[in-house]
Amino acid sequence: MIVIPDTFIERMYELHGEQGVAWSEALPKLIADSASRFDFSPQAPFSNLSYNFVLRATRSDGKPVVIKASFMKEELSREVSVLRAFEGRGAIQVLDADEEWGVALLEGAYPGTPLSIIDDDARATNIFCEVFRRLHLLAPTGRFYPSMKQHFAAIERYRKRFDDMSIAAPLPESWVENAEECLEYLITTTPENFLLHGDLHHDNILRQDEEKWAVIDPKGIIGDIHFDTIQYLLNYEDRGGDCEQVLRGRIAIMADRLKLDPRRIAMWGVVRGVLEACWTIEDGGTDWHRGIQVTERFANCLD
Repeated sequence: MIVIPDTFIERMYELHGEQGVAWSEALPKLIADSASRFDFSPQAPFSNLSYNFVLRATRSDGKPVVIKASFMKEELSREVSVLRAFEGRGAIQVLDADEEWGVALLEGAYPGTPLSIIDDDARATNIFCEVFRRLHLLAPTGRFYPSMKQHFAAIERYRKRFDDMSIAAPLPESWVENAEECLEYLITTTPENFLLHGDLHHDNILRQDEEKWAVIDPKGIIGDIHFDTIQYLLNYEDRGGDCEQVLRGRIAIMADRLKLDPRRIAMWGVVRGVLEACWTIEDGGTDWHRGIQVTERFANCLD
């Protein structure tokens, strides 16, 4: 019987209240039922559990697999859909899934070490470019994925919230206006919409065998392909130099290897920083300055 860590149950309570706790406590039975249905033997859960319950397992043929169970069934369903769309392009394969149960059986990445283990930032960025190049495809029809406008809706909510209130808005107005203008420009000038990973960073790119790398945990967004560089650019941002130096170096590599427009990358970063600040405020946090610092750093790359 799988034991659910207390820390994970506490996390589910923080996120989803008593319903999250009830779901967590029912996980052992869900895993047992899934093991019988999908033919696997459960092993230990991953140590870095956060939003989903993820554990290692082995199928009867000895093949290592990963089981992912989610309270947010719609989000897991979207992830499964994106992984299936990316099949053969460098994403982890979906072996089976049940949307009603909120469970997915995924191919295991072996050895599964993340791209973040590579300290040489230029080398890591070049590997990222190889993964990026083969991953994307034009937006498919017949399946709903959020648009860029929907993904950045927190900026609009921020504007409405403080327009309707008598208290002063906390974020620097010039940066909010700039982000709104950049977002409108980027959306209206996107020549082709792609299915994007939406969270393509170092720790969502895992080593698969000796030479290959595999992508996990897509969010699924439709929009400008330049946007899918941003989450990588936000991670390990001071590796190999100061943050702005590292950022400029990474953008230069991406522009060269992927034939992307460095200004569009930087503009998406400007908007993404303000989005992060708006998310912080929505969550009741006060450290929105971090998001604005991201915006300023990307804005410097437009010079």
